[in-house]
Amino acid sequence: MKDAFSSYHPVVNFAYFALVIAFSMVFMHPACLAISLLFSFLYSISLNGRRAIRFNLLYMLPMLVTTALINPAFNHEGATILGYLRSGNPLTLESIAYGFAAATMFVSVICWFSCYNAVMTSDKFVYLFGRVIPALSLVLSMVLRFVPRFKAQLAVVSAAQRCIGRDISNGSLPARAKHGIRILSIMTTWMLENAVETAASMRSRGYGLKGRTAFSLFRFDRRDGFALIAIGSIGGYVWIGAGAKAMYYRYFPSMKGVESSAYSMSVFLAYAALCAIPLVINIREDLRWKHSQSIV
Repeated sequence: MKDAFSSYHPVVNFAYFALVIAFSMVFMHPACLAISLLFSFLYSISLNGRRAIRFNLLYMLPMLVTTALINPAFNHEGATILGYLRSGNPLTLESIAYGFAAATMFVSVICWFSCYNAVMTSDKFVYLFGRVIPALSLVLSMVLRFVPRFKAQLAVVSAAQRCIGRDISNGSLPARAKHGIRILSIMTTWMLENAVETAASMRSRGYGLKGRTAFSLFRFDRRDGFALIAIGSIGGYVWIGAGAKAMYYRYFPSMKGVESSAYSMSVFLAYAALCAIPLVINIREDLRWKHSQSIV
C-alpha cells in the first residue's frame, strides 16, 4: 500500500516528524514511551513492509533489551534495592526501570528517524531549506541519501570483483583482506567523485545564488492546511499538557508519576493521536480507494 502521508506537502511532513521526534526524546513517562514505540514500529512496517519487521525483530528488539540490561551495571541510584552485584554495588529497581525507559526512547527515536528518511526525501529537504541554508541543505540531503546509494554501489562493485575472482570470499585470508581493501578503495574513490560531480552540477545550475528561482512539484493546498492545523493543534495541546505536569514521571530516587485524571488521560490520548496521524491518513485513503473501486 502506498504511503498517503508522503504525498503531503514537505512542510507538513517535516513539522510532524520534528514534533514526534522531539516529544519522543523529551517525554519519559512509561505511557508516552509505549505510545511512541508502538506507533513508530507500526509506521515503519507500513512504510517498509517485511524488511521493517525483520529489522525491528533482529536489531531493534535485541538493542532494546541489551541497552536496558547494561544500565543497572553502571547506574546504582534508587531506593528499592533488589540485591548486590559482585562488585558490592546495589542493584535497584529504579535503575532497571530507567534502563528500559532509556532503551525504549532510544529505539523509538531510531524508528522515527527511519520513517523520516523514507518520507522526507532529499528533494523535499532541499525545497524547504535550499533558500535559507543552501550549502548546509545540500550537504544534509547528500548525507541522508548516502547510505542507500552506497549500499547499492557496493553491491555492484562486489559483483564485478566477484566475476574476476577478487571478491572477499575468494582466496586465502591475506588475499581476502587485499580484495576487501581494493573494494574499499574503489568505493572511496566513487564517493569522492560523486560528491564533486554533485557539487559541480549544482553550482552550474546556479544553486544558492540570490534571486534564483526553481521549479517545484510541491503545492500547498487545502488538504495540507487541514493536516498542518491538526498537527499543530494536537502538538500544542500535548506541549501545554507537558508544561502542566500532566505527563510527569520520575525514576529517582523512587518511581513516581502524576496521578491519573481526566486531563492527564486526555493529554496521553492526544499524544497517541499525534503519533497515529500517518497511519490514520493511510487507512482513510485506503478505505476511500476501496469505496471508489466498489462503486465502479
